[in-house]
Amino acid sequence: MEHITLSFPATRTVSGKALAGVVGSGDMEVLFTAAEGETLTIDITTSVDNSEQRWQALFGRLAALGSLPAGQMLIHDFGATPGVARIRIEQVFEEVSHA
Repeated sequence: MEHITLSFPATRTVSGKALAGVVGSGDMEVLFTAAEGETLTIDITTSVDNSEQRWQALFGRLAALGSLPAGQMLIHDFGATPGVARIRIEQVFEEVSHA
């Protein structure tokens, strides 16, 4: 298991909490808690070793395509594909955007 912590500039604020996915499902879960500030902090626990560059690239693309909300994100990854990871992350962002 590998633990990765990333931080990205946040350009919007939201409120609430959101959960997408289930660890027991065999791919991943994402938990997001909105916070005041200008930073999105991501804590990732993954079964895929040496994957920090992949996570950096994924969040870099998300930041380039839209605005990231301020808050704390916890990701429990058990080998999800990048496509599944992006869907789960976008699901929690969408949920707190409508809270």
